[in-house]
Amino acid sequence: MKLTILAVDDALTMRKLVSFTLRTAGFDVLEAADGVEGLAIVRSRPVDLIISDVNMPRMDGLEFTRQARVALAGKPVPILILTTESDVQKKTIARAAGATGWIVKPFQQEQLLAVVGRVLPGSVNVPSAA
Repeated sequence: MKLTILAVDDALTMRKLVSFTLRTAGFDVLEAADGVEGLAIVRSRPVDLIISDVNMPRMDGLEFTRQARVALAGKPVPILILTTESDVQKKTIARAAGATGWIVKPFQQEQLLAVVGRVLPGSVNVPSAA
């Protein structure tokens, strides 16, 4: 059974890049354009991992992460923040909101898959660098 990943990003090109990378690796991918759409998906379907941007309209990624944690009711679903932000204080706030990890844009597809492989062990075969 394929694992399902929710990609939440207001930038269509970034959302499509993330989705393409994950689908190519064998995941089912759901997409949302902001935190409001993402939260509706979290409340209606099971997901195995969430990847969310921070800066989005209507509901930003930090508030989305807080509300997703409530909606998930203690389920151990990893939430990765994917953003151009690299500020240590933002990372601390994201962790306090319930984020599992942080990926800075721009990223290499292999980097995204490596992080996914760390938070979902055994889900993706990422070749190690020699």
